Order: sequence, then C-alpha cells, then structure tokens
Amino acid sequence: MAHRLQQLTKYVLLLLFSFISLYPIFLMFLSSFKTSQEITRSPLGMPHSISLDNFIEVWHKVQFSDYLLNSVLVSVFSLLIILLVSSMAAFYLSRYNFRWNGALLFFFMLGLMLPMKLAISPLYMQLLKLGLLDSLAGLVVVYVAGHISFAVFLFYGFFGTLPRDLDQSARIDGCNDFQVYYRIILPLMRPAIATVAITDLIKVWNDFFYPLVLIKSTGKGTIMYGMLRLFGEYDTEWNLLFSGLTLASLPMIIAFLFASRQFIEGLTAGAVK
Repeated sequence: MAHRLQQLTKYVLLLLFSFISLYPIFLMFLSSFKTSQEITRSPLGMPHSISLDNFIEVWHKVQFSDYLLNSVLVSVFSLLIILLVSSMAAFYLSRYNFRWNGALLFFFMLGLMLPMKLAISPLYMQLLKLGLLDSLAGLVVVYVAGHISFAVFLFYGFFGTLPRDLDQSARIDGCNDFQVYYRIILPLMRPAIATVAITDLIKVWNDFFYPLVLIKSTGKGTIMYGMLRLFGEYDTEWNLLFSGLTLASLPMIIAFLFASRQFIEGLTAGAVK
C-alpha cells in the first residue's frame, strides 16, 4: 500500500510539473489563432474559430522566410563547429597527458565562469576590426566562442567514462590517432552529442541579444530579431506575435524530438554493448 501511494505521488508531481511546463506553450498555440480583440478580451480563453490567416499574414509582413533561413544557417554552422572543435579538444585533453593539460582545460572552463555579455563592448570592437560586424559569420563566431566551453566540459567528462583499452585495441589494429577518434570514440558519443546539440541549438536559436547588438541590416536578422518588428511604439500586434513565435518554435520541437530519439538509442546501444 505504501509503495502504491509513493508511486501515485510521483505521478501526480510529474503531471503537475508537466502541466506547468507545457501550459505556456499551449496558451501560445491557442493565441496564435485568435484576433487581437480576442486576446485582449479573453487571454486565457479558446479561439472562436480556427484560421491560418495570422500565420499567412506574419509570414509576409515580417519577411519570415528570410529570418528563418538566417536562423537556420547561423544555428547549423554554429552547432557543427561547436561539436567538431569541442569533441576533438576534449578527446585530446582527456586522452593525452602533457605539461599544460590542466591549464588548457582551466582556460576552457573560464568560459563557464565569465559571461560573454559582460564583454559586449570589446567584442563589438573586435568584430568591427575583423569586418564581421553586421554579418551572419560574425554571429557564428560569437556563438561558437560562447558555447564551446560547455561542450568541452561535457565531452571531457564523457571521455573519462570510456576505457583507454579501446584506444589501444584500435592502434593495434592499425588506426592512427584521428582514426581512433572518428571510428572508435565518435560512434560511442551519441548521448553526449545529443545533449550538447539540444542545449546549444536551443540557446542559439532563441537568442535575441547578440542579433540585436551586432546586426544592423534588417535582412540579416534572425527570427527573434524579426519578431521585434511586431512591437509598435503605441500598439503591439499580439496575434501576429504569437503566430510568429509558434512558427519559430516548430523547428526546435522537431529537432528536440529527433535528438531525444538519438539520445535514447545511444544509451540503449551503449547498455547492450
């Protein structure tokens, strides 16, 4: 009886936290079908009718396709560079012992302790000197520099759980150091890769601060930067704003579901082996 009560309590708490987490998303989805008057009169109510007019209007009004393409390019290139550089750096730091091993690892960890937003002024001037200001490449550089520390920290801890006998066996079979990395170690890294991919992709996709400061041309903005155009000086088109946010969240939901499936498959494969 006590065990059943404990299980029931767990399920109730899980349902409660799930409701708290998902209700704002559900409310945003409902509001995307409402008119501005409906949102003002009944912000928590159901829409009177289901129509795609808001989505069509926001797609054309704020040039949503251009912002979507910019966000995809920035997010994909940032994520690929982060995964490649951080995994190779963590592999080298965890598998080889040299004089400056600890100091180099501490250098990466400084990125977790010092927020880059505090250094936005020198960062702005540096990008200006490099000719990367007001460009998607500049955003990629900033995101890679800002998120690579977390990825190295996570990959470094993951490599520590893998036995070094795998490396020695691969070298006996004729693999060089890079082949050990991408043929032996990389396939076992799917759980860590999925974790880094989910975390960094959401942060880069949802970021508003850096595009606002570093991007001046309207056509080079990201989705969150584009949503700023819906805020007027005297009025805000809330129906279009919720529609735009709904469209912006769909790629992240799809990517999260895909990465979560890969994460579970990676854990299962590792357990079977």
